[in-house]
Amino acid sequence: MSTNKIIGVCTLFLISGFFTGSSAMTASLDLSAKSDSLPRKIIPMIGFAFKPGYVFPTHGFLKGENQAQKRISSTLSGHLKYGFRFSSDSRAGRLYPYTVQGIGIGYNTFFNSSEIGNPIAVYVFQTSRITGITPKLSLDYEWNFGAAFGWEKYDPENNPKNRVTGSKVNAYINLGLFFNWQISSDTHLRAGVDVTHYSNGNTNYPNSGVNTLGASVGVTRFFGRGENPCKTSCTVYNPPFTPYVSYDLIVYGSARKKGIFPENGNPLLVPGRFGIVGLNFNPLYNFNRHFRAGLSLDMQYDESANIGQHIANDITPPASEEIRFYRPPFKEQFSVGLSIRAEIAMPIFSINLGVGKNFVCKGPDTNRFYQILALKTNLTKSLFLHTGYQLYRFKDPNNLMLGIGYRFNAR
Repeated sequence: MSTNKIIGVCTLFLISGFFTGSSAMTASLDLSAKSDSLPRKIIPMIGFAFKPGYVFPTHGFLKGENQAQKRISSTLSGHLKYGFRFSSDSRAGRLYPYTVQGIGIGYNTFFNSSEIGNPIAVYVFQTSRITGITPKLSLDYEWNFGAAFGWEKYDPENNPKNRVTGSKVNAYINLGLFFNWQISSDTHLRAGVDVTHYSNGNTNYPNSGVNTLGASVGVTRFFGRGENPCKTSCTVYNPPFTPYVSYDLIVYGSARKKGIFPENGNPLLVPGRFGIVGLNFNPLYNFNRHFRAGLSLDMQYDESANIGQHIANDITPPASEEIRFYRPPFKEQFSVGLSIRAEIAMPIFSINLGVGKNFVCKGPDTNRFYQILALKTNLTKSLFLHTGYQLYRFKDPNNLMLGIGYRFNAR
């Protein structure tokens, strides 16, 4: 698989998981409906939003060191979304009356199309209420997870100044806080702020990434026979819950590019791509229906780890194509770590966050603290897709984590 397709595969993975997860949730709700003697319905939604934003100047290219010799400090995007909420006739609708999930597409411009492009983001999203302010006004959150296609990437001949984006496809991660004002029974006006991160997860170089802070103004409209169950007020169905422990077992893989920094030479990009495989075993204490936390045992083999410590050339060559390596021993490319995990659980999706440290490791590339952001998309009650992203030192992208998981003792 080519490097430029890896993030795209992640997006298809997520979106297919969304529809599969929706089907799984549908089957689950059908059973619930039968037991409750209630019909099952979903309430479809269409939304529009416009987002002007500020681009953080994290690289000289964005500060004006580009062919246009102008700062890239502004962005503007337009978004179209289709989603649904579960109606009050279903158990999920009574448990999560404010939660909407779906798919979206967004057109982005950075006002420098020749060097950075006008990427189109395709993503899954979920939004829900944080707290009610008045009967018709609430504070909500929303996350988006997907990929942005159509970037102009670095090219030494045609785009030499752009050392920010090394791929035509980059991961798209967005988180926002919004005031949600119900202006009619089925129409809502939403306004707030959001942050966005674009990166290719080291599937190609350069990978400085692009980060934005923006405002958002949009309208959502619900349709169908099933009306909004919370037109003026809503009481959340909250049956008794007994805390319990579940166990997530995850297997994942990825591919990455590798840059090295020889002691007596310039930084070099190593030709080719390197494989990564990993396993997480994550017991989680379920405090309630929305939150679980625990520890995770994290094992990973990285084919690129510590190769910079095993250069076979007598003198560091000036070109990356000439560099050769001895294969590092297994113990320098395999690591075992322990991380603290917290997870927000909602219909179809769960967001998992982790901070950990490798304790079985050798070499500078694995002897590190690491951070994990992962999205789990339910296929069945126990089986889920896993799309994750691992960082070092809260800022250095390490690798993607694309895999599948199984939850033991799921309820």
